[in-house]
Amino acid sequence: MQFGFNAPTAGALYGVENLTRIVVGAEAMGYDYATFSDHVVIPTNIDAKYPYSSSGEFPSGSRGGRHELLTEMAFVAGMTKKLRLVSSVMVVPHRPAMLTAKILSTIDVLSGGRLVVGIGAGWMKEEFEALQLPDFAARGKVTDEYIAAFKELWANEDPKFSGEYVKFAGVVFAPKPVQKPHPPIWVGGESGPALRRTAKLGDAWYPIGTNPENPLDSLKRFKVQVARLRKMTAEAGRKPDVVGLTLRVTAYGESVPALAGDGERRLFAGKPADIAADIRALRDVGVGCLDFGVPGNTADEMLGNLQKLRTEVLALV
Repeated sequence: MQFGFNAPTAGALYGVENLTRIVVGAEAMGYDYATFSDHVVIPTNIDAKYPYSSSGEFPSGSRGGRHELLTEMAFVAGMTKKLRLVSSVMVVPHRPAMLTAKILSTIDVLSGGRLVVGIGAGWMKEEFEALQLPDFAARGKVTDEYIAAFKELWANEDPKFSGEYVKFAGVVFAPKPVQKPHPPIWVGGESGPALRRTAKLGDAWYPIGTNPENPLDSLKRFKVQVARLRKMTAEAGRKPDVVGLTLRVTAYGESVPALAGDGERRLFAGKPADIAADIRALRDVGVGCLDFGVPGNTADEMLGNLQKLRTEVLALV
């Protein structure tokens, strides 16, 4: 099982010195990957409902300075040697398909094959409008088509594509990614459309457990959705277990409520031994990668919490 952490993309720790200390330090501790979140701009007025809070309000602390996702991942690739780099998640319609495929391929080449492309269709309509993107209502179709175009560009020497949103032929696309046939694609989201996208296009499912519309806060609930995903994957003409399982953890420890919404034990609540038992149970279900939002107001504090998580919890798994 591999373990990751959320690298600072915004907030008090996103400056060069703090960011470098955190990613280099976490790599030295033995963490396998870092994750990076994605917003290009934050509109001043947001009516869209944020999917991962009970209130639907976008966190106020996310409205300040923020790095562009792919640029930061390229920077961190140069600061590290082994750490995998996971977009968590890249909003696919935010950037032109061919340019995005080229940037991702470049990151994979320059990092020596350490890129993981976490993807989503997006949720903030106002950000789509600010970026002058295709119709927000069509974001699912755009996402699926862009991913298909990425794969064509990454895998074929004479790439050709003719879709509703992307068309190309007669182009040289090089260098290709180091990873063959392409970097792993982790599909974020917990909804039916996200599961269908995972079943059809993904190498792994990459949900967050705190979506109140589709909660994954108990082992029982998680297993139900995994069974649903396996069924959809078979219906898409693929082997049911071809899609890997990953999970992003936003909160853990004794401050987390003991019970999930279905009355079962809430995942990642309680003492280190309890959390380690949850991780072992998820591993038994097939989860291969797990990443944590580790708190910290300073680089020293975050590094200390990363070390504490590693020695007190992950060492017990």
